[in-house]
Amino acid sequence: MAATEHSQQIKRDSKDYLITALLQILKTKDLNEITITQVVKKAGVSRMAFYRNFETLDDVLIFYFKPKIDAEFNLIINHVPQKQKLTTLGDFFTEMAEEMRLAAQRNYEFIIQNIFNNNMNRFYEQVLDWQNFSKIQKKYWIQFMSAGVYAIWREWLTSGQTETLNDIHTLLTDFQTATLTALINETKKQ
Repeated sequence: MAATEHSQQIKRDSKDYLITALLQILKTKDLNEITITQVVKKAGVSRMAFYRNFETLDDVLIFYFKPKIDAEFNLIINHVPQKQKLTTLGDFFTEMAEEMRLAAQRNYEFIIQNIFNNNMNRFYEQVLDWQNFSKIQKKYWIQFMSAGVYAIWREWLTSGQTETLNDIHTLLTDFQTATLTALINETKKQ
């Protein structure tokens, strides 16, 4: 039993070392310039330790970002009152600003964007009433809004956050309301 606990702790430590090493290297190099050899050398672990935990460097970043982003969306979806959801999401965007800028600079933004979009799908799936919409309307509206929210967030973060977070919230609310209203009107015509 103790050996199993010890081996599990070693595995957790190896993951932490690999994540830390990759994040440190990403401060100066693009993801596509980094090799597994560089990461394991910096982490002080073997290649075998890498492959016991991950298949690719993308997997390391997914392992790092997914729980963080998922946890924030779980909080927003399940514990934040409806009127405060967008504000809480905006606060999270602000907290992620430096990581997002680095991801855009170092060519791993697609990892964060995929995790974000999956969570936005879950968010809209759970916070809106879809009973009067077709599956196609629901699917594509959610995709449209997820991509739009991400694009606005990215632009705001990478352009120096010159607008207030409140301005961004208002803009997102307006876009969401206008597109949802248009979808409702289209449904009524059918």
